Amino acid sequence: MFTGIIVATGQVAATAERGGDLELTIDAPGLERARMALGDSVCVQGVCLTVTGREDARFCADVSRETLAKTTLGALSRGARVNLEPSLRAGDPLGGHLVSGHVDAVGRLASITAEARSHRLSFELPEALMRFVAPKGSICIDGVSLTVNEVEGGRFGVNIIPHTFAVTTLAELVPGSKVNVEIDLIARYVERLMTKA
Repeated sequence: MFTGIIVATGQVAATAERGGDLELTIDAPGLERARMALGDSVCVQGVCLTVTGREDARFCADVSRETLAKTTLGALSRGARVNLEPSLRAGDPLGGHLVSGHVDAVGRLASITAEARSHRLSFELPEALMRFVAPKGSICIDGVSLTVNEVEGGRFGVNIIPHTFAVTTLAELVPGSKVNVEIDLIARYVERLMTKA
């Protein structure tokens, strides 16, 4: 479990095909080493991955075919910057919202506009998931916990403050960029309870 508060950004050091799956090697000098021990969960670009190897400030993680099919991780290349968050520990502050690291869909940045010192971003999401997105609700984009500002048709908008823009990969997005989207965990379960016969 995570909160969507990015602790550090890392850099993809290598990608390697392993029997149809992908092994990612990530340089993570800003991530506390005690939080990336063998078997630990680390959220990478919004995707929960298990540490399968570690050397100094670098860790490895396997990405399954299922994850490759449902996220943007397969498009990462050497040198790509990624958002990182270690798993939540008992007693850690819940600065964002509850995030599982299980991506619901790949969305697309429709537009980005400077607004005073902030940036307003508009994303497109598959229609089937838009019912889970509500104004002032929470959403996770590439691992970053964000508040939804507005919802219209198949799009929703968020405001990115300067700090978040500076310490995450969101500043690297351009219109057309694909992003990992996780809808609010509570909204998902409420919808399931409401439709269960």
